[in-house]
Amino acid sequence: MPAFADEVRAWAERLGLPLEGEAEFALQLGTDGLQLAELGPQAPGPVRVDFVEGAVAHRRLYGGGSGQMIAKAVGVQPGVRPSVMDATAGLGRDAFVLASLGCAVTMSERQPIIAALLEDGLARAARDAEVAVIAAQMRLLHGNAIELMRDWQGEPLQVIYLDPMFPHRDKSALVKKEMRLFRPLVGDDMDAPALLQAALALASHRVVVKRPRKAPVIDGAKPSYALEGKSSRYDIYPKKALKP
Repeated sequence: MPAFADEVRAWAERLGLPLEGEAEFALQLGTDGLQLAELGPQAPGPVRVDFVEGAVAHRRLYGGGSGQMIAKAVGVQPGVRPSVMDATAGLGRDAFVLASLGCAVTMSERQPIIAALLEDGLARAARDAEVAVIAAQMRLLHGNAIELMRDWQGEPLQVIYLDPMFPHRDKSALVKKEMRLFRPLVGDDMDAPALLQAALALASHRVVVKRPRKAPVIDGAKPSYALEGKSSRYDIYPKKALKP
C-alpha cells in the first residue's frame, strides 16, 4: 500500500528482505499492522501479533485469571507476581497472559521476523487505552536467549519460562497456520538442553518448561514435578520458594 511505502522500505532494510521477487512467504504491512503470510493457492491466512483483539483478548477477559495453569506454573499467588523471562516468546501469547496478571515480563525472540511481529504487536497494544497498561509490563529483547541469559547484567529474574519448538512427527500437528508458517523459519529447538541449562543458572526462584503432554522432558536436570493439562504440561524446576 502506498501509504505504508516508507515503513515497508524501513522494515525490508532492517530485516534484509527484498521488496520484490518470487518467494514462498511475505512480510506484509497494512492498517492491521505487520503480518507474515504464506503465498500460493493453498496458503492459510496471515499471522500477526494482536494483543488487543481476537483470541488473546478473549483469554484476557474470560480465561480464568490467576486460576490458569500457566499462572500456577510460574508461581502466581496472592501477593506474589514474579518477574518472568519468556525466553522463547514466539507470538507472545503466554507472555501477555502473565503480564495481564500483573507479572513484569521480559520476552526474548531470536528469529528476526517473529521478533518484528512482536515489536509491531507491542507498539499497537501500547496505543490501545485498555491494553496499554498490560503492554507496559512487557519488554522485548531481540537475540539468542542462551546468550542473553549467559550475559545477563540486570536484576536476577525470578522465573524463566521456556516453550521450545518440539520436533513434531505427527503431521497433523502442522495444521495450525502458525506452525506451518513458523517451522520453516524457526525449525526445531535442538539446543533446548543448553537453553534449560542457561535458564537454571540465571533464574533465582524457578524454571518452567511447557511441553506437549506426552513429550519427554528436556535432556539434563529433571523437573521436580509437573502440572498436566489436556494437551500440554508444565515441567517445574524449583530453586527457591516464591513468597509475598
